[in-house]
Amino acid sequence: MKTLKQYFNEAVADKWALGHFNFSTADQLKAFVEAAMELKSPIMVGTSESEADFVGREQAVALVKSYQKNGHAVFLNADHHKSWETTKAVVNAGYDSVLIDASKHSYEENIVLTKKVVDYAQSFNLEVEGELGYLRGSSEVQEKIEISPADYTQPEQARDFVTRTGVDRLAVAFGNIHGIVTNQEEHLDIGHLKKIVQAIPVVPLVLHGASGLPAEEIKMAIQNGIANVHINTELRVAYHDTLHEELEKEPKETTPYKYLKSSYEEMKRMIKKYLELFGSVGKI
Repeated sequence: MKTLKQYFNEAVADKWALGHFNFSTADQLKAFVEAAMELKSPIMVGTSESEADFVGREQAVALVKSYQKNGHAVFLNADHHKSWETTKAVVNAGYDSVLIDASKHSYEENIVLTKKVVDYAQSFNLEVEGELGYLRGSSEVQEKIEISPADYTQPEQARDFVTRTGVDRLAVAFGNIHGIVTNQEEHLDIGHLKKIVQAIPVVPLVLHGASGLPAEEIKMAIQNGIANVHINTELRVAYHDTLHEELEKEPKETTPYKYLKSSYEEMKRMIKKYLELFGSVGKI
């Protein structure tokens, strides 16, 4: 199986993106991996700090390794880990990759913490993602989020950040937010993305908060340098709504694998839709 770094190098060169999807249950993970394998697409799956606490770090690693042993190109990422302690824990547990998100700290504090994680992760042969810029919102349905160009990742600062930390990839802000908004339209600033790419052309860039974005803008971002796209809130909403419908339809059903089947199938359908959009189909 190719390494995660090899897939990212190919994605940057050929202008496609790896999909990244968070899970907190084994049936979600199964749906993600099976959808990817049916389309012969590499895939990243992730757990946030809270999701890692719920699933269990060692348990998440064991689940993903069970698919890797069968030849599935699936990689486990620790998504938005914000402290040295939680980041060190996932590195020790055996994750394939980690995002150390120190973006809410000062610029120099972000560099210090990110560099500390990079130095520690090197001996584990583990990929490290950093984050620069401020992504507003949270992974839920919200009415409106104020977006300011002041929150964007600044190109020259991005070059300095990558040089001083040695991160393998960088999460950037150029109009994207976390979560879904109901009272406004989300739009990406592709012109600003191009400036970031000009400053750091060989570093894979990551688009967080893609839930709710127009498909054509996601595709445009990939064509202009994004090599990794995160979808989370949209999957959570679909899983919740489908499960709610199933329980209302069959209120006396108590067998989990029966009432979870519809949510599992909806997850699988959505993942296939996004992998096709990201251009990763057939890349294994």
